[in-house]
Amino acid sequence: MNIRNCRMCGHIFNYVAGPILCPHCREKMEAKFQEVKEYIRANPGVGIQDVAENCDVEPSQIQQWLREERLELTEGSAIYLQCEKCGAPIRSGRFCEKCKYEMSMDLQSVLPKKSVGTQTTRISRDGERMRYL
Repeated sequence: MNIRNCRMCGHIFNYVAGPILCPHCREKMEAKFQEVKEYIRANPGVGIQDVAENCDVEPSQIQQWLREERLELTEGSAIYLQCEKCGAPIRSGRFCEKCKYEMSMDLQSVLPKKSVGTQTTRISRDGERMRYL
């Protein structure tokens, strides 16, 4: 068991994964997210500060949702995020498409390559198996 205190309300709960919030506060945070999402849909091009004031949410929380790719900035927005690797302007997430592609290719280059013509053969280990009489 992994017992933790909720960061919002302080209640003790069994922590599994994700942000350190109890189930009740997690539901409240999800309701706030839906409220922010609806407000952005109703008011396109609105800034983070306006959304934070009208929806009673911290601007840092909105930034976190943008980094998690749960929200996305509009194309005409005066605000933009920067790619953490190259600094290019992006609308959502942590990395631009170019850097994502480069990182995935770097990771794939580390993996061993299988040749197309070879087949894996199953080694018979009858001598090592347990025998029943």
